[in-house]
Amino acid sequence: MIGKTASSAVASLAVLGLVSETAAGGRPVECYEQVNRPAVYETVYENVLVSPAGQQVESVPAIYGTRERVVQIAPARVSYEIVPAITRTIYRTVEVDGGFSWEWRVINGRKVLCKIRHKARYQRVAETVVVQPERQRRVVSPAEYESVAEEVLVQPEQRRIVNFPATYQTVARRVLVREGSSRWRQVRIPRHCRF
Repeated sequence: MIGKTASSAVASLAVLGLVSETAAGGRPVECYEQVNRPAVYETVYENVLVSPAGQQVESVPAIYGTRERVVQIAPARVSYEIVPAITRTIYRTVEVDGGFSWEWRVINGRKVLCKIRHKARYQRVAETVVVQPERQRRVVSPAEYESVAEEVLVQPEQRRIVNFPATYQTVARRVLVREGSSRWRQVRIPRHCRF
């Protein structure tokens, strides 16, 4: 590094001397030009850890199903009910008026009690007769059943441990392979350009 600095300094002095001579009307003996060498970079690919390996507990919920079941909703029972009487209407002719009655009358200026004969009158009348009297009847009701759906456990809840590996990702990055530098290089002067 010290040698590089020293040569740069010498070259700078030579150029300064050359410029001053040329500016003064002198003849160039040696010429130099600055040569820059750019820095060199390279793309490097490397795997980078994105997430570490680990474990996770997964819960599998219980599974339920439906089952049909027949249940008794009412037991057998005995009750009693009243059977009404059976009746029938019959019609018959009856005497509604007629026969004898006593009345006060005035005959020859005297008040006398007389037995009066009335002409008989008949009328058809309806009469309800009981054919079968009212009675009590025993009624047996059977038990009642119904089909119901009920929820049943098919598989209980489960827990399991799941292992998962670490994940990596390839990342590209630029790295410096060689630093850039600057040096002076001598330039040959063609004969026809010399003064």
